[in-house]
Amino acid sequence: MKKSILILSSSARKGGNSDTLCDAYAQGAKEAGHEVEKIRLAELHIEPCLGCYACEKTGKCAQRDDMAALLPKLVRADVIVLASPVYFYTLCGRLKNFIDRTLPLYPYEGFAGKKWQLIISAAEDAKENMQHAIGDFMGFMECMEEPVIAEPILGIGAWKIGDIEDKPEVIAQAHAAGFSA
Repeated sequence: MKKSILILSSSARKGGNSDTLCDAYAQGAKEAGHEVEKIRLAELHIEPCLGCYACEKTGKCAQRDDMAALLPKLVRADVIVLASPVYFYTLCGRLKNFIDRTLPLYPYEGFAGKKWQLIISAAEDAKENMQHAIGDFMGFMECMEEPVIAEPILGIGAWKIGDIEDKPEVIAQAHAAGFSA
């Protein structure tokens, strides 16, 4: 069954390690016949949430930026991939900002049964040190109704651009995850 897959890369570095893993995921998904859209959040203008709760009354954010076009894509997608480099053992600010700005869709009842995938890359090479970043993602998932959460893809031990290329097993994992999305 053909699925609609939305990949949101929050890396500031085009072609960075988490961005490269997104590309591997996308390639696998395309090979499986899925419809794939990859968006680099660094190329969008997304302001931080104001906490004004205007969206609670209107269902729309009071701010006028690129998030308005992104929210309907989240609703339409069957699979949503969130990718982030890990800074100070947590998700990068750009992804956290995006997560905060999904508030107009809350409560997230329309997300029931959607599949979610986390992709992270980090200079740190110990899996146990990724628990804070994974925990941030899982906190977001706690707000969802019946999310289907895929095993996180951990591109650890990859700091400088291209370091992930020395980890073909992680690239293969991302490709396989996309193929089986």
